[in-house]
Amino acid sequence: MHGAPEFLTSLAVVFCVAGLTTALFQKLRQPVIFGYLVAGMIVGPHIPIPLVADPRIVRTLSELGVILLMFFLGLEFNLRKLVRIGPTAGVVALLQCSFMIWLGYEAGRLFGWPPLESFYAGAVLSLSSTVIIGAVFMEQGIRGRFAEIVFGILIFEDLIAIFLLTILTTVSSGAALSARDLAATGGRLALFLAGLLVFGMLTIPRFIRAVVRMNRPETTLVASVGISFAFALLARVFGYSVALGAFIAGALVAESGMEKPVERTVKPMCDGFAAVFFVSVGMLIDPALVARHWAPTLAFLVLVLAGNTFGVSLWSFLAGHGIRNSVRAGMSLAQIGEFSFIIASLGLSTGATRDFLYPVAVTVSAATTLLNPWLIRWSGPAAEWVDRHLPAPLLTFAALYNSWLERMRQATDSVQAFRERRRRYLQLLVDIALLVGVLSTSSAWRRTIGAWLADITGLSESAARNLFLAVVVFLSGILCCTIYRGARRLALSLVEKAFPEPGPGQIDLAKAPRNVLKIMLEIVILLVIAMPLLAFFQPFLPRFPGAALLLAALVLSGVTFWRRAANLEGHVKAVSQVIVESLAKQGEARGEVQDEEALRDVRKLFPGLGHFVPLRLKEDSYCVGKTAGEMNVGNLTGAKILVVVRGEGHSFLPTGKDVLRAGDVLTLAGTPAAVEEAREILTRGHSGGDPPGTEIRGSTSS
Repeated sequence: MHGAPEFLTSLAVVFCVAGLTTALFQKLRQPVIFGYLVAGMIVGPHIPIPLVADPRIVRTLSELGVILLMFFLGLEFNLRKLVRIGPTAGVVALLQCSFMIWLGYEAGRLFGWPPLESFYAGAVLSLSSTVIIGAVFMEQGIRGRFAEIVFGILIFEDLIAIFLLTILTTVSSGAALSARDLAATGGRLALFLAGLLVFGMLTIPRFIRAVVRMNRPETTLVASVGISFAFALLARVFGYSVALGAFIAGALVAESGMEKPVERTVKPMCDGFAAVFFVSVGMLIDPALVARHWAPTLAFLVLVLAGNTFGVSLWSFLAGHGIRNSVRAGMSLAQIGEFSFIIASLGLSTGATRDFLYPVAVTVSAATTLLNPWLIRWSGPAAEWVDRHLPAPLLTFAALYNSWLERMRQATDSVQAFRERRRRYLQLLVDIALLVGVLSTSSAWRRTIGAWLADITGLSESAARNLFLAVVVFLSGILCCTIYRGARRLALSLVEKAFPEPGPGQIDLAKAPRNVLKIMLEIVILLVIAMPLLAFFQPFLPRFPGAALLLAALVLSGVTFWRRAANLEGHVKAVSQVIVESLAKQGEARGEVQDEEALRDVRKLFPGLGHFVPLRLKEDSYCVGKTAGEMNVGNLTGAKILVVVRGEGHSFLPTGKDVLRAGDVLTLAGTPAAVEEAREILTRGHSGGDPPGTEIRGSTSS
């Protein structure tokens, strides 16, 4: 058989070397992915060791690993989960990709690179690897709510990567960047996904149920692998990532309710080919190229680690995922991977970048792949550190923010309010579309229009271009002001949905929560609009201080937010005193039923504190004898202990050093889910007695 000796040789070399290195790394209690990467360096062409595998064969096998791994990860999801986390995950992915594109662009400009090459650098840094992070999560047994957040962000980043490839292909060929082309690309992608999901929902769940009922593992394996490869092929034929198609195939199989037997059957095969994928990444590491381009490599490594950790943590928190999950997600996503290679190779093939960007991208990806397992392990302690060192007003806001968002989502609208809010959404979208049109037109036609103005006005070409730029800045400024006013009106409308204004003559007991939520929503809406515009259009326009204007607006909004957060802290202390007085009226009555009745009226009076309930500690409660800091319920769950009532006439706002005692009555505030989880930890401990902070492995819920 032609090519069989080379194929068999490469397969034997890869698996034998990978087996030895991973066994060694497991013996040393290091992540096995380290072993795969080292194996790749050993069998790769860049280190003079007489064990070389054919890179083409290894790449082919690694692509099979990508498909199987993404299919396996898709089994952990179903379409209902994706729909639930879709809006927040999409916002986080959009903000993070925009943020990293801007950081990479500015870094490239500091190195003296041209605008287009700098934009490529930003695009390379903006996309985390779904495959690599998925393999690390699978190795460490991480599942549940946190995994859903991370993979939701990653899937939307993959969709954004498709847009980036379209934009870069267009501008690298010298064609004009137009809003119409971007809209057409988005429409084609939406149509492809809709068709794939409709066809899949009608066929795949029924087929898988029928196959699994045969109770033949080999049939289940062949059918499942066939589905994953078929959907990956469909995605490739339509010009999209095989990883996207395989992930959707896994999610569709999960809709059958038979994901567990399929998972058990596919996992060994998935593990084997996933190992080949990491070996292929290790084969790309060239120490000589790293040494030659050490400055941009080091700079980009720092940007990926710091930018992703900070950015994803911040955007995830603003999306309502809490401090702990947000920090863990940020540290988990501090990595780049396969789409970065594709973008770097596109720049090299089109001549848009020089030959150094691809090896820099590979080196940064390899370094972050090595660090990623450690970052994920350290993310829990890092989240606890952040929680301990945040100022009290921010901790109070963080504990209540999620409950406000949930209240806003669950509140019912009148028909008139719904129509008014829809009108504001549409008006804001129209203003954004007009701004995009102005920017894209000026980007595509500035030279042509500049020459035309020079002909009709008699000005020099440089003066005519400056005149045109002034007109663009003037029109953009007007539209930006209109968008800002629209964002403020929309934020106010959303806040009133959660906290309606009181009637005439009534005391506004939700004023402090309403004010701080309003300014926070204004910041979120401003970021969602401004960050993508800044990232995607600044490279194609003359130097304009868009980032400085955005930063100034955020600083002003941040100062206002801080003042209102401090007012919120005072509001919470005042409400805590009311809670103490209500509980004191119960006298010596014992039992949480009486405590719940005491707080019922308080809950109605102060809707801004979300869902808060009492918890009377018993002798056998897990937290008795431990400090509030040791229990760390705020970081673990997002709930807040508002006040502790101890005996008659003694109450206090808890600090991390306060020891909890039997008979204490704690008032917990937050979302219903967070409060219930905090109650579970305080009474019975984490995961049936494990200490708080222990990672739950193999569970399907957080």
